[in-house]
Amino acid sequence: MTAELFAALVAFALVSSITPGPNNFMVMASGANFGVRRTLPHIAGVLVGFNIMIWMVGAGLMQIFNAYPQSYLVMKILSTVFLLYLAWKIATAAAPQDGAGAGGKPLTFLQAAAFQWVNPKAWAMALAANGAYSTPEAPMFSIFVIATVFVAAAAPGMSSWLLLGTQIRRLLTNEMRLRAFNWTCAGLLVATLWPILSAV
Repeated sequence: MTAELFAALVAFALVSSITPGPNNFMVMASGANFGVRRTLPHIAGVLVGFNIMIWMVGAGLMQIFNAYPQSYLVMKILSTVFLLYLAWKIATAAAPQDGAGAGGKPLTFLQAAAFQWVNPKAWAMALAANGAYSTPEAPMFSIFVIATVFVAAAAPGMSSWLLLGTQIRRLLTNEMRLRAFNWTCAGLLVATLWPILSAV
């Protein structure tokens, strides 16, 4: 991988990792509702899950999708249904002090890792990165570099959204404000479905 290609990969990873998307909105909401410590497994799950996705896409999953175009539609349907479910969980999250109800627990490490497989932005990033920055003369090394750069970019990016959520938490001093915040985050998460739905 040339220096120019590597620099372009780093820029792409930084921009795509810190911009709004399902993972970042969910981390911000989790930070506001559950705090830093309880959200860290969520972030770790995203990093590991997305890293695995990059490796699998680079190792041949992209060819399977190209061979069976209908699989894209299946992925879009699954992504839409699951994101709507997560939006509902965020909207109805319990207040931090009671910790009860369906929304009383943050995403676990495994849930966050598994979510990457129905996260449309994660798919777009993994497919674009492998398509644009892998080199045929050293494909496995390219995948390693891509995966490493994305983890290095995503960790501080999501940490920024987590810190934003914890700062917002200070303003959520009553149940009405918390519910308004959670419904806003849920609406933003649903809005991330627009690229999927507009392409159907």
